[in-house]
Amino acid sequence: MNALQTALLSVSDKTGIVELAQALHAQGVKLLSTGGTAKLLADKGLPVTEVAEMTGFPEMLDGRVKTLHPRVHGGLLARRDFPSHMAALAEHNINTIDFLVVNLYPFEATVAKAGCTLEDAIENIDIGGPAMVRSAAKNWKDVAVLTDAAQYDTAIAELKANGKVSDKTKLGLSIAAFNRISQYDGAISDYLSAIQIGDEVPAGDAVPVLDLFPGQSNGRFVKVQDLRYGENSHQQAALYRDLFPAPGSLVTAKQLQGKELSYNNIADADAAWECVKSFDTPACVIVKHANPCGVAVGANALEAYSKAFQTDPTSAFGGIIALNTELDEAGAQQISKQFVEVLMAPSFTPAALEVFKTKVNVRILQIDLPKGGTTPWDQGRNLMDMKRIGSGILLQTADNHELALSDLKVVTTKQPTAEELNDLLFAWKVAKYVKSNAIVFCKGGMTMGVGAGQMSRLDSARIASIKAGHANLSLAGTVVASDAFFPFRDGLDVVVDQGATCVIQPGGSMRDQEVIDAANERGVSMVFSGVRHFRH
Repeated sequence: MNALQTALLSVSDKTGIVELAQALHAQGVKLLSTGGTAKLLADKGLPVTEVAEMTGFPEMLDGRVKTLHPRVHGGLLARRDFPSHMAALAEHNINTIDFLVVNLYPFEATVAKAGCTLEDAIENIDIGGPAMVRSAAKNWKDVAVLTDAAQYDTAIAELKANGKVSDKTKLGLSIAAFNRISQYDGAISDYLSAIQIGDEVPAGDAVPVLDLFPGQSNGRFVKVQDLRYGENSHQQAALYRDLFPAPGSLVTAKQLQGKELSYNNIADADAAWECVKSFDTPACVIVKHANPCGVAVGANALEAYSKAFQTDPTSAFGGIIALNTELDEAGAQQISKQFVEVLMAPSFTPAALEVFKTKVNVRILQIDLPKGGTTPWDQGRNLMDMKRIGSGILLQTADNHELALSDLKVVTTKQPTAEELNDLLFAWKVAKYVKSNAIVFCKGGMTMGVGAGQMSRLDSARIASIKAGHANLSLAGTVVASDAFFPFRDGLDVVVDQGATCVIQPGGSMRDQEVIDAANERGVSMVFSGVRHFRH
């Protein structure tokens, strides 16, 4: 007798279910099903038995109770190698269920929709589905459990080849099933524990107010790959992605060529990509050790790269290069002259890829730029910044504040020119991605000197000017962005001494007036942004 005798199929997403049912039927497997799935299979000419007919109980409570029955769970949980289990099934006239196909009510998709009411959310919490999945997954040696349409092709291939699903595949399916239940329960917990409950419980037909920081945070990450090592060779590491990655994020990249990415490659590449995709015009960002060492905009990839490279050719050696525009052959030829670890762009011309074919170690990543649009609540939470601390995490919303010209407050007698205002916005955008304390000199849509990660803002200013000197760049007529306020006038004096004529800073210091007076004394203009960009 074929060990695979009965399959229960109950899915909300009907993708591929008919083809799977046909493969099961071809092996002589009896088909059980519920509701809409049963009707679909019957309409396709497949012999299918309703679960209600098998259990002897109709679906109850508006479909809330369909499969919560001993004839279902006994058939799933009974161990075929335990005589006592099989005797119990025989005594109660229960047949084994050897193959389970369930995908759960679309809770995540439901709560991601604008205007989702509490009632809608609650009614999309699946009960019978997860219960069956857990029963089948626990008894994986005897039951194959499929929870995703992406698993169907493998199961169909094994059914056609061997008339059954292998133990190796069943164990993998069991693990995937428990992972899916964990993800599902985590989504429910995140949503419900985020509901703000005031003096009154939200009505069922109300759209509840959701806190960005729920009472319990359930991280849901999927392993992408093991890495050779971590930050250092004695550390182990792996890359994980959000269960629902945001479009245009690094983890969605397609690697077109090159060696495997390292831990540090990935961290630096993320810093470069997040910076470059914030620009609306063709831009290039070169990152070294998580800091931009050159950023520029231009008419095309070649011009943007050439300007960015000029900022700090020394640091650019072995750096990470990100472009937010297509890389063509001319740009590729120029970039290929330097040693680059990772090169990223939304697209590459065939001629550009040909340039790098001989440089087989260069990691080339193609990443689609985000298209914009409304971000679902759950994905919005996944875009938060997370920092691990001892036995805990720090969560914060992403620093996605965009500064407009209308936000700038001129605090000096001298007014910035239109050209300086454009450069101020550019410098401010770059400073957001530079480790604090950050000082960024810019002119003509390119960085001229970057000072990063110093304990003193004064030292960051000095380092930025030193780097400009090493690159043979004149800082005369530049603008400067400081990611946080100047606590004293000395930092301002350093950048003005180097040739800066305009400064942007958040303001907010007890000594703001002292710094403003110094700017007026030195004959430079200064604007306050009203917001800072610490990056630790």
